[in-house]
Amino acid sequence: MKKIIHLSDLHVGFEDMGKKFFDIVESLKAFAGTNAREYVIVITGDLVDNANYQDSYEVVKAGIESLKLAGFEEVLVVPGNHDYGTGNKGNKKFVKIFRSHYFHDEENYPRKNIIEDVAFIGLDSMAEELHWYDKLWAEGELGKNQLLKLRDILEEEDVRACKKRVVYLHHHPFDARPVHQLKDSKKLKKVLIATIAKGISVDAILYGHNHEGKANNGKWGIKRCYDGGSSTMKPRPKAVSRVPWYQVHSSIRVIDIENNDVSSDQEIRVA
Repeated sequence: MKKIIHLSDLHVGFEDMGKKFFDIVESLKAFAGTNAREYVIVITGDLVDNANYQDSYEVVKAGIESLKLAGFEEVLVVPGNHDYGTGNKGNKKFVKIFRSHYFHDEENYPRKNIIEDVAFIGLDSMAEELHWYDKLWAEGELGKNQLLKLRDILEEEDVRACKKRVVYLHHHPFDARPVHQLKDSKKLKKVLIATIAKGISVDAILYGHNHEGKANNGKWGIKRCYDGGSSTMKPRPKAVSRVPWYQVHSSIRVIDIENNDVSSDQEIRVA
């Protein structure tokens, strides 16, 4: 069973984040060596800092292609609020552009990938945040249709047959903050808890957005709950950069999903 490398919030296009992303790419190559095929890379949103500058998409795409050429065959991504706009304002036109860069199809979310007995289910937490009346701020919302599809996917025969199930999205499902939250986190919680009650485990939930890199392991009965921080360490605005509980962390985790002991997971340092 493959291990997971969790990245998040690259923000390529902001200052030198593009260079830092390529430093991460090279560090991951060195870390994995000839064993790159043993890992699945999951990137939980905000790949770019501003979707209006589409050369940033190309930079990220080039980094992902470099990883694949090095043997990382599976690189899974979901969009964040910056991938569909400026971060504080979204636009529907970026949905198609994002998918055209990272996917070969028009498949909607949730996206299901079954990789060596692990079901990976990616969610678009910007799905319902692009209407004229709610496209402002950095909030996320999955929406009723996506939550219903998630429930159905988790009960599909091939997903039930997997040894492990991993859900990943951008917006933080636990720490609610004004204008910076997943609006329907309680509904997501209801779906996942109901799934677990049926004997279908949800073994990890991976997310980003808050840049803090915290672990909330055990929430909702899920053994692994990880905030990926900001892999490139995008700085906070100066006005809040010194607030102790608002510090940026890079939590590039290697998750041994087969091992039920979460202490087997490790954070790795990159150049």
